[in-house]
Amino acid sequence: MKEVGDKVADLLGKDAEGREIRISDYPGKKIALYFYPKDNTPGCSAEACSLRDGYQDLLDAGYQVIGVSVDSADSHKKFIAKYSLPFPLITDTDHHLVEEFGVWGQKKLAGREYMGTFRTTFILSPEGVVERVIGPKEVKTKIHASQILEGSK
Repeated sequence: MKEVGDKVADLLGKDAEGREIRISDYPGKKIALYFYPKDNTPGCSAEACSLRDGYQDLLDAGYQVIGVSVDSADSHKKFIAKYSLPFPLITDTDHHLVEEFGVWGQKKLAGREYMGTFRTTFILSPEGVVERVIGPKEVKTKIHASQILEGSK
């Protein structure tokens, strides 16, 4: 998993509209790069809505929010429309970003094992250096925006 102090490539990936998303697109902003398992699931919807509801506060505090999952562009478009999400979602169908950041791996649910994304948020400096990691056991989906803001104090 990427750790504090690690440098991240400028190009993160493409959003649901096929636009390249780069750290340099947000000069002077810290990036809250949040990885989540799946569009339109209860926890992921709660997390996205927390970030949506706290978006202006995050912007005011110097953050840009960018979400990442392995869902398709069509899935992201529906998720964005359903919840009026004001931030981009990267489509990582080739698993490049989840593997690069070390958040893709073996998971268990109801006794079954499968490969999936570990819910994790990386706070990146404007230069693309990892400043903070909010790991899978730490992320609280319903108050995630305030978790990010609390860590910036």
